[in-house]
Parts: sequence; structure tokens; C-alpha cells
Amino acid sequence: MPLILETIVTTASADGVLHLVPFGLIREGEDFWVAPFRPSPTIANLEAVPVFAAVAPADVRVIAGCVTGRRDWATVPCRTIPVPRLAEAYGHMELQVVEVRDDPVRPRFRGRVVHAESHRPFLGHNRAVNAVLEAAILSTRLHRLAPETVLAELRHHRIAVEKTAGPAEREAWNWIAAKVAAALPQAAAASLAIDDA
Repeated sequence: MPLILETIVTTASADGVLHLVPFGLIREGEDFWVAPFRPSPTIANLEAVPVFAAVAPADVRVIAGCVTGRRDWATVPCRTIPVPRLAEAYGHMELQVVEVRDDPVRPRFRGRVVHAESHRPFLGHNRAVNAVLEAAILSTRLHRLAPETVLAELRHHRIAVEKTAGPAEREAWNWIAAKVAAALPQAAAASLAIDDA
């Protein structure tokens, strides 16, 4: 199995419109593949402007926000490519597309790192951040997974959030809980939200 890094990827259209989205980058050697499902603005952007930035976000609310319709996050210019990156990051990579594997469902774009930089120290893992990340991924698969499976997994991840979350992680979790509650039967999903500490 390949190593997959959960990141925030930014791409831009030919006229400079930014698209910011969570993406699992698939590592192959020193390169990273982006494999978006059609339809996706990322595909059109990479075809028009074949570069992208990928960051390790310093705030899990960015990931939760993107999957719940909150995409207005601060960005800053990259050093070597004409696409901005997420501002609040532990570090980032700037990548040039060097290969495209077309596919009617899920094309793949191989990115080669042209610049990488650290921005702040990473001082340790927090279980609530990992739980929010898993919940965010689950929330994008509501149409493919059985509701019982989604709810069972979310209830399990909720424990880590209850025990270890700070305010940002609780807020991120509750955004996802609200999305799931709106999509699945209210009685089962309503119990996912967590009260403010």
C-alpha cells in the first residue's frame, strides 16, 4: 500500500480563481500523485495551470470546513509557483505536474516537488485532530457507505474528541456532525455533536 499524506491542496484556474480542497497525496518515490474524481475543479485547474501547492494544515478546521462548505481560508503566495497556499500550515510543498494519466473516472496527476518549506514546529499529535480527519473523510462518503457503518465509526471517533479536543477541534467536529445529521436520519445522527467545553 502506498503512503498517503492528508493535505490541503491549492490549484488555480487559467484566470487565477483559487480552489482549495483536502486531498490525500499518494507518494511514489519522491513524487506525489493527486487523483481527483470527475467532475472536479482540480482537474480543470491542473490541466490549465499544471502546478499545485500542498500543505500540512496547522488547524484541522480547514479540513472540516472544506468538506462542510467553508472554503474561505487565508492564503499566501508560494515562492516558486503562481498558485497561493494555505497560510496556516506546519509546512508546504510546491509541485509541478510532470505526468498525467487520464481516466474517465479518476485521472491522476504526478507532482514533482520544486520547493518545500517548514513554517512552524510540529510539537505532537492530538487524537481529536486525527478523529476529525477521519470524520471529515467519512462525511465525503455518505453516498457510498451504509449509514450504520458511518454512524458506528463516527461514534467511535467521537470518544477521542470528547477526551482530547480543544475548542478548534470541537468546532470542527460539530461542523461535520451537523453535515452528517442533515444527510442521515436525525435520530441516529443528532447524538454526534459535542457540547462546548
